[in-house]
Amino acid sequence: QVQLVESGGGLVQAGGSLRLSCAASGRIFSMYAVGWFRQAPGRERENVAAISRSGGSTYYADSVKGRFTISIDNAKNTVYLQMNSLKPEDTAVYFCACRPTSWSDDNYYTGLREYANWGQGTQVTVSS
Repeated sequence: QVQLVESGGGLVQAGGSLRLSCAASGRIFSMYAVGWFRQAPGRERENVAAISRSGGSTYYADSVKGRFTISIDNAKNTVYLQMNSLKPEDTAVYFCACRPTSWSDDNYYTGLREYANWGQGTQVTVSS
């Protein structure tokens, strides 16, 4: 079982930047696909970015494309979400999640039910 711990959230003004980190323990990320999700009050949890186990394939929701970047550092067993040009509508609790893959599976995954392991979340608040 892999444990995930997110960090890097906080309060930032609109137009600012934050970098979220998702550190894994118990297993190595090179055998996992990883996704970042967010959930705003009263809304469903949604995928904002995903990355394949090698980092070779990435996905971004239209709402964050061009502003967010997902990356993986296998040496540190950490996945990052760099968030630039933040908007008030980006305010949410951000979660990372991972799912085990195989050497032949280098896909990203965007569905909530496709992930078995979740972190506890980190709050991001963007003020206008």
